[in-house]
This record gives sequence, structure tokens and C-alpha cells, in this order.
Amino acid sequence: MIENVTLVAFSLLFFKHFVADFLLQGPYQFLNKGNYGHPGGILHAVIQAVGTLLVLVPYLGYSAVLLYLAIAECVIHYHVDWAKMSLNVKMDWKCDKSKEFWWLVGFDQYLHYMTYAAMLLIYFG
Repeated sequence: MIENVTLVAFSLLFFKHFVADFLLQGPYQFLNKGNYGHPGGILHAVIQAVGTLLVLVPYLGYSAVLLYLAIAECVIHYHVDWAKMSLNVKMDWKCDKSKEFWWLVGFDQYLHYMTYAAMLLIYFG
């Protein structure tokens, strides 16, 4: 059974993800995520990880485990986005012409949410 604390943590992470992935992501980030190692893609992943700490530390309290999970999220988020962008470019999928583009966006979001599930599973045991 899912406890309220876990459900609240999921909700906080989902809200953070919406803000960081859509509202705070400018052209410098989304235009460069497909270039491996570009600061724009790294910045986007760091914003995600910092956001995780900003929403979870006030709720769960600081712990080294939470810090390590945020660092892992940063690395995973970066690589998921880089792979998505690289595949879009390789396959020449466009948002206005390719259903596969939208399938990949959905899969990208799914992987991010599964990352949050894994993080909370590790955190709560």
C-alpha cells in the first residue's frame, strides 16, 4: 500500500518536473541537449536535480541519500534527454510531421517518472 508520504513525494516530484522540464527550459537548453556535453543540456539536468532537492528537502529533511539520489537523477535525466534528442535528429522526426516524435516525447517522460519511482523506492526502502 502506498503511504501518504510517498504519494506526496511523488506529487512534489511531478510538479517539479513540469516546472523544470517545461516552464524553466529555454532555447539554450532545449536546442543543445542533443550535443553531448554541451552546457545547455547539463544546465537542464542540474536544474532538475536542484529542483528535486528544493521540493523534497523541506518535506523529507536533508540526508546524504537524498543528495546522492538527486545527483543520480541529474546524470540519468541528462542521458535520457540526450538520447531522445539524438534519436529525433537521426530519424528526422519533427513535431508537426511524425507521430514517432510524440511517441518518443511520451517515452522520455515515462523514463523520467520511472526515475522518480526508483528514487523513492530507494529512499523509502
